[in-house]
Amino acid sequence: MTTNDLLAFQNGYSDVNGIKMYYEIYLPAGQSGSEGNPLVLIHGGGSTIQSNFEKAIPLFAKTRKVIAVELQAHGRTSDRNTDVSFEQDADDIATLLKNLKIEKADFFGFSNGGTTTLQIAIRHPEIVDKIILGSALAKRSGVPEQFWGFMEHASLDNMPEQLKEAYNKVASDPGGLKVMHDKDAKRMVDFKDIPDEEIKSIKAPTLIIIGDKDVITPEHAIEMHRQIANSELAIIPGGHGEYIGEVTTLKPDFKESDLVVPMIEKFLNKKAE
Repeated sequence: MTTNDLLAFQNGYSDVNGIKMYYEIYLPAGQSGSEGNPLVLIHGGGSTIQSNFEKAIPLFAKTRKVIAVELQAHGRTSDRNTDVSFEQDADDIATLLKNLKIEKADFFGFSNGGTTTLQIAIRHPEIVDKIILGSALAKRSGVPEQFWGFMEHASLDNMPEQLKEAYNKVASDPGGLKVMHDKDAKRMVDFKDIPDEEIKSIKAPTLIIIGDKDVITPEHAIEMHRQIANSELAIIPGGHGEYIGEVTTLKPDFKESDLVVPMIEKFLNKKAE
């Protein structure tokens, strides 16, 4: 019996601000999911629910309701005739939760999803209890300078094969892969710093996580930690997303015990002081 056999699963699409937004809900078997806040998982650029969170979902869902989403033009979610933006993604998730009749949740965003989670906490603080920022970017200075040159010349040929496969496995339109890639690349090229006052406005208890060999610099994570009053910081050995078993980081000797799920659960279960 696998861990997944112990979970109840449902999925669907919701009409969200002009797109059909795909979501998955996982529950411990035999539970209604009303125990504690749901945990919303928000994937990174070019990704799907599974390519980011497949390894972590069964662990999180042993004890709580997990809602995983796919954002505009990603995976199974449709596109709209606009560029993608972190602000729009944040508004889309807020609308989805309203459609699902969820008033408050915890949020764990990875990479671009972490930046979206920042925007949720800034734009929709009323729906936020706690947030986990996994390798989130708030300032252009938060990554090495060469990152921006790479994004300006990004091409589908350079996209990791594992991410292409994950998209093609679930998307209804294979032609959407290039659209997703190009929109994500443009979003990064156009990225503007989140103003200090907006970051400092975040009141939600926050856990900031990066890898010590991450794209995000330790200095950036420390600066966010200083700016978000009620925050904790963890720098974990490994690369970008290795701490959640992101698909491009998986090695033959992968073990669930390498993931930071217990640390995140401890943070989420901590009572307010």
